[in-house]
Amino acid sequence: MTLDPKILPAPACSAHRLLLLVAILLGFCPGLATAAASPGNPSVRPSSIILGQSCALSGPTRNHGLEMRAGLLAAFAHINERGGVKGRSIHLVSLDDGYEPDKAVKNTIRLITEEGVFLLIGEVGTPTSKAVIPIVEEFEIPFFAPFTGAELLREPFRRYVINVRASYYQEMEALAAYLIDQQRLQRIACFYQNDSYGLTGLKGIELALARRGMELVSKGAYERNTLAVMGGIRDIYRADPQAVVMVGAYPACAEFIKLSKVKMNRDLPFCNISFVGTESLKKVLGAYGENVIVSQVVPHPLSNDISLVREFQESMSVYQHDAPISFISLEGYIAGKLFAQIAATVPGELTREAFISTMQEVGSFDLGGITLHFGPGDHQGMDSVFLTTIFPEIVKIENNNHP
Repeated sequence: MTLDPKILPAPACSAHRLLLLVAILLGFCPGLATAAASPGNPSVRPSSIILGQSCALSGPTRNHGLEMRAGLLAAFAHINERGGVKGRSIHLVSLDDGYEPDKAVKNTIRLITEEGVFLLIGEVGTPTSKAVIPIVEEFEIPFFAPFTGAELLREPFRRYVINVRASYYQEMEALAAYLIDQQRLQRIACFYQNDSYGLTGLKGIELALARRGMELVSKGAYERNTLAVMGGIRDIYRADPQAVVMVGAYPACAEFIKLSKVKMNRDLPFCNISFVGTESLKKVLGAYGENVIVSQVVPHPLSNDISLVREFQESMSVYQHDAPISFISLEGYIAGKLFAQIAATVPGELTREAFISTMQEVGSFDLGGITLHFGPGDHQGMDSVFLTTIFPEIVKIENNNHP
């Protein structure tokens, strides 16, 4: 039976209302009841494992989803050609949510009920992740390696959420350490996306400044999936900041930077966190990319001194040669490789609960020069943050306090 979108769980509904809506869904959709009741998963078949992804494949932030998906597909193709996971090939079902929470909810329901996926992997964005977490937790579906550093996926601890990357709070601490401790700047502003993603980043920089006895001198916002940044520009520059920390996607952040330089005649450090999409930001900015900094949570994708990164480059050239080699596609590759290694380590039957328990009990997973660490109360694999500049080339900022 096709689900009526009118009775899908609303992202902001209470726990009681969510359970009521789930009960309604169970009553009208046998497929959903099966997905919820089984501690294992029908997606683990004798010859394959089905994984699901909801991400932006269209719209202003489509590059994020396309690159994350490309990295996952390259990893799975590499693994499948070498026998898969104990003889099972990995298949990815990706659905487009356009970076909109309501579409992410519908996609998640479909992936669980119609596709019967083993887990959800590579969700792109904080607002979409926030919207589906109630569904993930109600039906005990692992939510694996989302492309977001949101604190809501880390605190409080959630058994079914598994993060690969460092958090936005950690990225903001690295930026604050560079701007204030190293560069001795005092007047910091924040430009942010007006939703759960932007507000998480805003709080992160406020906390980092508070640890130094400081506050933001100004802040400005824009709405998700728009380029309406002029109001934010006016709000930011009323206080004459020495640097602007940015929490947005690349189209709006690029627009802000270009207008700042052309219309406002401001050329100060513009500091972005990793979700911005480094390569996309660099491409859109062109010659306006000078003095733009981006924090990173995975190694440089063109590095030759880490075996996993070399494998990633080779796999992309063979299996995803039309997709860019980027920080985001590398993050997708790491996620895909990690999933396969954990799944291959599970003793006996591969179930969702066994997958999570094995990850916690084994603890450390070396993917080839990159090791991720987990535990019973720790579902974040990496903590590393480093800073890069994007003009003329994407290079690491040396001598900062967060290697």
